[in-house]
Amino acid sequence: MAKHRRESSNPAKAFFLLARPKQWIKNGLLFAAPMAAGKIFEGRNFFLALAGAVLFSIAASGLYMINDARDYENDRLHPTKKFRPIAAGLIEPRAAIVVGSLLIAVAGLLGFTISIKFALVLIAYLVTTVLYTYYLKEEPVIDIAIVSFGFLLRSIAGGLATNLPLSVWFLTVAAFGSLFMVTGKRYAEVLEVGENAKAHKAVLGEYSAPYLNYVRSLASAVSIAAYGLWTFEGFAARKGVLFVQLSTIPFVVGILIYALEADKGKAGSPEELVLSNRRLQIVGALWIVLVATGIYYSHIFK
Repeated sequence: MAKHRRESSNPAKAFFLLARPKQWIKNGLLFAAPMAAGKIFEGRNFFLALAGAVLFSIAASGLYMINDARDYENDRLHPTKKFRPIAAGLIEPRAAIVVGSLLIAVAGLLGFTISIKFALVLIAYLVTTVLYTYYLKEEPVIDIAIVSFGFLLRSIAGGLATNLPLSVWFLTVAAFGSLFMVTGKRYAEVLEVGENAKAHKAVLGEYSAPYLNYVRSLASAVSIAAYGLWTFEGFAARKGVLFVQLSTIPFVVGILIYALEADKGKAGSPEELVLSNRRLQIVGALWIVLVATGIYYSHIFK
């Protein structure tokens, strides 16, 4: 136990944990648009998407630092968030704000090296997240909408970074799929803190379990419908259309498995749930194989 304390008191390690590296997986969404278009490996698309994902990760880490510096007193009341570096007293809030602001500035400026449109989307992500952190996170409904909007901006940024068109159905799946996950996260938070929900975060006291279940049902239904339209309309003229259409099956099964885990209150950290749930991983792998086979059918079966 003493060893753990010594390692945790290391400033570099504490700042690394404060950056929430596990959250960087979310920025894989920047690869979605070029992959869906079947052009991820054409020209510089892969490297542009990778550069965009790195910049979003840097920006997000800076925002997490500022968010944690603002919320550290409430985090100390949470059963798991109390171990975050600032809440645990390992980093001073002012130091976190300075480092976080520097990361945000660097990411914003470097965004223009990819493209002006990409930089504007990145800045929009930064502005909305800052507004969320300081003003909107205690507004019921608006808070989950803003967090979901961040996922949508990532998907849009991937298309703009590679200068590829974005399907309206693709964006709809991204928007409502993220709303589905964010609502599951809120539901887990409400269950985890119990009667202290409002003391930890005022907005949690505004949500009831039936309401969050209703939003999850709505979001999942729209996601499934939009995904079906994307596979049947967006790929109608392609040779591998059958494989993409078949991918609807593991897509729906994956949502159902995630919904089951969310109903148990296990979706508080979506990235950890995906990385730890074997059933989700198997279904996700099948989904990737079917989609990739359909998109790159002409290259695989020459």
